[in-house]
Amino acid sequence: MRKLIESTFVTMDGVINSPEKWGAPYWNDEHHGYSSELIFAADALLLGRVTYEGFAQAWPSRKGDEFSDRINSMPKYVASRTLKGAGWNATVLKGDVAEEVTKLKEQAGQSILKYGTGELDRALFEHRLVDEYHFWLFPGFVGRGDRLFERFDTTHLRLLRTTKFSTGIVVLVYQSNGAA
Repeated sequence: MRKLIESTFVTMDGVINSPEKWGAPYWNDEHHGYSSELIFAADALLLGRVTYEGFAQAWPSRKGDEFSDRINSMPKYVASRTLKGAGWNATVLKGDVAEEVTKLKEQAGQSILKYGTGELDRALFEHRLVDEYHFWLFPGFVGRGDRLFERFDTTHLRLLRTTKFSTGIVVLVYQSNGAA
């Protein structure tokens, strides 16, 4: 069974949106190396509509390096109730998202990497479909914005490892209690 890994950027005050505005000062070779490890250990992406639309605008124009070529060539699965179709090597998941993700996880292959945190997480969380969370904790406060995992029930995770970068980012890798 494939593993579903969520990779999410979050500030010290829990803000998750617009990392391009607050995250860039912390991105360096360590950041790129860790991102590359995640993307090359996966063979598919799972995205919510908002993340998909942002990525589909930014990534297709990037070419010629291993990371960009990998992310552009990977199959993408998009959870959306409103999106009718998708380009950029993407498929819109039809029907119950938990059932569709369960089917994806049952297929042979590498991990499925999920970027972004939002509405899709409620279904994944409720059905215990995320195996690992990679929370990239950035050493800054934003003050305003969407928060990480608003409106969720108390849940306990098991810390697997931490990775510290010289810029102050700490990646906290947790296993879901519902994960195998």
